[in-house]
Amino acid sequence: MAERKIIAVVGATGAQGGGLVRAILNSPGGGFAARAITRDVTSDKAKELANLGAEVVAGDVDDVESLKRAFHGAYGAYCVTFFWAHFSPEREKANAIAMAQAAKAAGIQHAIWSTFEDTRKLVPLSDNRMPTLMGKYKVAHFDAKNEANQAFTELGVPTTFLLTSFYWENLIYFGAGPKKGPDGTLALTYPMGDKKLPGIASEDIGRCAYGIFRKGRDYIGKTVGIAGEHLTGAQMATALTKALKQEVRYNDVPADTYRAFGFPGAEDMGNMFQYKRDFEKEYCGARDVAVSRSLNPALQTFDTWLKSNASRIPLE
Repeated sequence: MAERKIIAVVGATGAQGGGLVRAILNSPGGGFAARAITRDVTSDKAKELANLGAEVVAGDVDDVESLKRAFHGAYGAYCVTFFWAHFSPEREKANAIAMAQAAKAAGIQHAIWSTFEDTRKLVPLSDNRMPTLMGKYKVAHFDAKNEANQAFTELGVPTTFLLTSFYWENLIYFGAGPKKGPDGTLALTYPMGDKKLPGIASEDIGRCAYGIFRKGRDYIGKTVGIAGEHLTGAQMATALTKALKQEVRYNDVPADTYRAFGFPGAEDMGNMFQYKRDFEKEYCGARDVAVSRSLNPALQTFDTWLKSNASRIPLE
């Protein structure tokens, strides 16, 4: 039997990385082995992956030498950063550069870098339609990731640049789900107008990434955008109404109102939604559902995802 190619997965206990590790483990004849990289190999999630058959190794995106050790001997690497853990675009860039350097040092033959668009190409810093953040960003967690693309390119790391979409799990974990208004009716509140929002189940990001690794060199040097479905806020509310068996309205608000909600990252999120709304054609066009399904035939629609997850959505 041919030796399996090792895929080193950063953030293996998180949404994207966890989906990829499980996709590899669920395909024992696929020719790949999963190396789960995590800061804490003793965590419950790390132990769970080890019990499922993953090789679990220590690695920290703030420590390039640890990443070099974690990537050593691997064929591929899945690279992702964690903006919402620290809200620092500069740290995101430093972490991405560290992963690119580690991939180069380890001789990685195929890296996937989970990135985003640079929103300043369509909304320059001089454009007052949305506020400039930290003096140099429009959507900080997009723009910083895009700036980091050049680290992989300049170092000559064979890379696929993966554009992800809004996780439907944000409805469960990130406070983006329906909330009760003064009249007790649930409402989904986004500043999206009637524009479509590309969304995806987080586990399908990992499955699509696995599909890219399986395609091999076909996707090296390319940018690939993935989504499970493109839906308006009203369409999401209709699907939620059916799944939750109670009315969910779509509450469209101005982006300025959303930015003023005051939760950590509200300004960045408000700018992000406004960007997706104002440039629906470009943003949705970069995330092809058919391509996503070709990489991952089990790709879920929102309705499919809700069948398994609606009961987990907190109704505040």
